[in-house]
Amino acid sequence: MCIDLHFHSVYSDGTATPGELAQMAAELGLTGIALTDHDTMAGVAEMMERGRKAGIEVVSGIEISALHRGRSLHLLGYGIDIGYRQFNDWLARLQQGRTKRNRAILEKLGRMGIRISDKELQRFSGCGQVGRPHIASLLVEKGIARSMNEAFAHYLGRGKPAWQSRFCYSAAETIAMIHRAGGLAVLAHPGQLDPAMRIQPRLVAELKELHLDGLEAWYPAHPRRMRQTLQALAARHGLLVTGGSDYHGANRPDSSLAGGRSGFCPPDDILDSVRARLAGQQAAPAGPITAAGSG
Repeated sequence: MCIDLHFHSVYSDGTATPGELAQMAAELGLTGIALTDHDTMAGVAEMMERGRKAGIEVVSGIEISALHRGRSLHLLGYGIDIGYRQFNDWLARLQQGRTKRNRAILEKLGRMGIRISDKELQRFSGCGQVGRPHIASLLVEKGIARSMNEAFAHYLGRGKPAWQSRFCYSAAETIAMIHRAGGLAVLAHPGQLDPAMRIQPRLVAELKELHLDGLEAWYPAHPRRMRQTLQALAARHGLLVTGGSDYHGANRPDSSLAGGRSGFCPPDDILDSVRARLAGQQAAPAGPITAAGSG
């Protein structure tokens, strides 16, 4: 049996609602799922309710962009208390950073003669967090780019004319806050950080010192040998191994949830390990957050 602990909904840069995703998961026979929208947990309550009705175990989830030694990485948070006010207040600064970046990108595009209004962008993004994929989709709709990949390659990617950085917390702060909210912190798609796997041994060791809980070794773009290397690295540091499809719906039409046509299938015993680690984490007292800000 398969699980999928990494996918996105309309509340960030996916195209399906949490209810639709829960139905898809049920049809695929998934036994455990986690919605991991970017910098928001707005869709988690709906996902948990719809998953319960479908007979699927749902773990609360989120994906947070963070910085470590100047490197951008993504951390997945699992089992977070969605009602924990301090965590939601902490997320607000990330969400405000997204809004500020979007405005800067639109201004840069405007200076290039590409006019996109806030109203257009909001129509395209719907109810959730707005990000570069929504802007890329608008560029495609307007005929300025032929594909989202082209939009990033020509305009929105790092170092391109409309590139704009945004505020992120440090990895230390992010891991500490996830723990304070009762959750587990997992490094998302670690193989994507360096396909040659040169930086991962040192990076994982450093993040383990910051109390990282796991690695997302099961990921569609991780070849079997890479996954095995990541599993061995996790075992060396006493870290969990997790897995997910990173499904974004129609924004990435060649992808699917786990258990789908791709044959990607993280085993369901992963969920047993996550559940056991969460029980230990939530039984421990939360410590203070002492890491320095990333600015």
